[in-house]
Amino acid sequence: MARLEQYEIWVLDEGKWQMIASFREFDIASAMARTRSSRMRLIRTVYENGQPVEQQILAELGATRNEP
Repeated sequence: MARLEQYEIWVLDEGKWQMIASFREFDIASAMARTRSSRMRLIRTVYENGQPVEQQILAELGATRNEP
């Protein structure tokens, strides 16, 4: 079973979350996420055989989680 862990940057665009980048290393993903000025999430995702099986939001910046 192929297993891959990566860190993804997601942004809220017109009410929908879209992944804009992914990185194997947390330090690189974290540094890139800090450059974003819009609402974004830094997410750790684990894939098995190309399918996401686990996601963990590590940071959310730009607005509160209570906003739609």
